[in-house]
Amino acid sequence: MHITDKVSLGDTKLSDSGYLEAFALTARTGVQQYLGREVGRPDLEVVNVYRDQAEVFSKASLQTFSKIPITNDHPAEAVTAANWKKVAVGTTGDDVLRDGEYLKIGLKITDAAAVGAVQAGKRELSVGYSCELVWADGVAEDGTRYQAKQTNIIADHIAIVQRGRAGSRASIGDSWPQHTPTPEENPMTLKTVTVDGIPVEVTDQGAAVIATLQGRLADAATKLSTAEASHVAAIATKDTELAKKDAEIDDLKAKQITDAQIDARVKARADLIAKAKTIADGDYTGKSDAEIRKAVVIAKLGDAAVAGKAEAYVDARFDILAEVAAKDPVRQHLINQDGKPKNTHDNGQQAYEERLNDAWKGGAK
Repeated sequence: MHITDKVSLGDTKLSDSGYLEAFALTARTGVQQYLGREVGRPDLEVVNVYRDQAEVFSKASLQTFSKIPITNDHPAEAVTAANWKKVAVGTTGDDVLRDGEYLKIGLKITDAAAVGAVQAGKRELSVGYSCELVWADGVAEDGTRYQAKQTNIIADHIAIVQRGRAGSRASIGDSWPQHTPTPEENPMTLKTVTVDGIPVEVTDQGAAVIATLQGRLADAATKLSTAEASHVAAIATKDTELAKKDAEIDDLKAKQITDAQIDARVKARADLIAKAKTIADGDYTGKSDAEIRKAVVIAKLGDAAVAGKAEAYVDARFDILAEVAAKDPVRQHLINQDGKPKNTHDNGQQAYEERLNDAWKGGAK
């Protein structure tokens, strides 16, 4: 958990180089009171938090207050080597001393603008540090009951601020305000959260709420992106289906025949059947054009004439037979009647011979 303690700048002096030097007291031991919302427990109005002197004055904790950056107001992010040159206006000293229940820290402000701000009255300090809160009921040395305990205290930076909450002593929880605090008097927030690219300082509870909302927004954005992708895919599928249908319609339109084409086909069919009957009379109902030609050739020349032959060959033989029939249609008709030619110029001789042959049957005179 990130915590900020407010302290007031003590006696100051200005060096010949224009640097401002001073001492400050901070990090008091004992029980301090926090609003429940400050420490992530909005269900509690006030929380007593115990800061054990063993934690405050531990070597590990003291070392973190030595030579840490001083900033003019809190930066939007933790101070590191990456941004130190940009945000630091000074540094704490080497020595971090115990002064009763407080830590006593030397400060050196080296930035002219920050020095000017302090001289103009901007004298409060806010010590930014992190710690862990262990939630467990207990009783401090002075008999005060507490609900949580600070451990693993690690200082990050000290910020020069316009107004602290509790005057010249360590302020967060060190003296409880007797009135509803103004925004300037409210405890410093515990975490810096980036919202839409803007750093915002909030309590742990606020950070949790923001994280939850950001998570929901991210989920909503993911669902929206997925829905949009599905929508695009569905549209693409429909477009493909419509394109296929359009192609089928165009194909059907191309295959659709006009009345003139129908008339032409009917005439061609009738001509083919008429031509076929001049060669070999027969029933050609239900046969295709190719089947009609083949049937005619077989009727005239036999199956052997078309066995193993291509359709083009059969068509050619049909055309030859049609040409012959066209030259002597009467003869062709007689051939079609009994399969052999008849002499139509014998002046009745053939009929006479047939009567003689049938005389024995008793019908001749």
